[in-house]
Amino acid sequence: MKGRIATLMVHTSPLDQAGLGDAGGMNIYVVESAIKMAESGVDVDIYTRATDPYQPKIVEIAPGVTVRHVEAGPYKGLSKEELPTQIGALTHGVMELFNTLPKNYYKILHSHYWISGQLGWMLSERTAIPLVHTMHTMARVKNMNMAEGDTLEPAIRAIGEEQIVKNAAALIANTDAEAASLVSLYDACPDNVFVVTPGVDLKRFTVGSGKVAARSKLNIAPGALMVTFVGRVQPHKGPEVLVRAIAEMLDHSPHLRAKLALVIMGGASGAGSAEPDRLKALSKFLGVDDVISFIEPVPRDQLPDWYRASDLVCVPSYSESFGLVALEAQACGTPVVATAVGGLRTAVADGFSGSLVDGHDPRAWSAVISRLLTDPARRISLSFGAISHAANFGWESTARRTLDVYDWVLSRGEESAIKLVQ
Repeated sequence: MKGRIATLMVHTSPLDQAGLGDAGGMNIYVVESAIKMAESGVDVDIYTRATDPYQPKIVEIAPGVTVRHVEAGPYKGLSKEELPTQIGALTHGVMELFNTLPKNYYKILHSHYWISGQLGWMLSERTAIPLVHTMHTMARVKNMNMAEGDTLEPAIRAIGEEQIVKNAAALIANTDAEAASLVSLYDACPDNVFVVTPGVDLKRFTVGSGKVAARSKLNIAPGALMVTFVGRVQPHKGPEVLVRAIAEMLDHSPHLRAKLALVIMGGASGAGSAEPDRLKALSKFLGVDDVISFIEPVPRDQLPDWYRASDLVCVPSYSESFGLVALEAQACGTPVVATAVGGLRTAVADGFSGSLVDGHDPRAWSAVISRLLTDPARRISLSFGAISHAANFGWESTARRTLDVYDWVLSRGEESAIKLVQ
């Protein structure tokens, strides 16, 4: 395919820092795949909602990739949960921008997350540009895998996702498991669902100079046993599981306290805005606050050193469409311990690049983490496996397979036009 596509991600901006607010793996996914598509000759305009009156209308983030800010609703004070009330305003704002562009400027609309999918549906009906949609997460899947203290996804979201599934020309799933959920839970036509796995920047996330150099750079003790969590601090991501697992570990193996360090890197998110403070209070109550450090997310160019410095990276999510953190850590040579759910079953090769844990029992997590921390030889073996496994996932492949989906959608449109003429 050649030409230009319009990517829609209105509830968060590709310019936002991942790990804070509503910014996470999806932001990385959209930017990285857009850059690779642009390198192959397909320009990408990313439409997102303006949150500041002084934001530039257009920002180029890479050759062929631009961010376009859409004015819709109040700039400040509008949560993700309130955005569905602004679909009309968003549609109007994007259509105003579309009307300033030449006819047939975009070949494809590609929406990410259900709110953008609703917008994409409206735009597709008005412009006849075919819509491709990527869910990233789904209400029914999340509601089947709830963390304690988490909030049920509202019915409006599940209904909205049903409408998108019905009206999109194609759906892109991150894994076979997600594709199956689209078919079984949302009655998607199997022929319209394509699996395109996310990738990892294999030039940025590498072993580099190794653990010793990374720890020296970050001022981390050479002999520390370091376990790291990277992501938004919210119940659904499961950081509490790690806090309780560390408490279990020190209860059974108090001699580890002098070396053990748990790093929770991330910021407050959505309904869990008080979650970091709650976890700090919990760690103090459990008597493990001396071995747990809460730090804010770091820029992407600094993140590889944190992965390299870690003995293990843990992803205890209750559901995960894929889990980019797991892939990034493995590319840096660090084994991953993750929940055996959703896309994490693909992102982590159990027993080869890390360990998958069934459920969220802190005792089970404690046992797995403790066993790996006290077995350096096993960690070295998993480290080699992690590098090998991550090498199978590159953003070039993600972009290429996404473009194949676009070509499939466009070819169907051409076939329909031929039939109409006949």
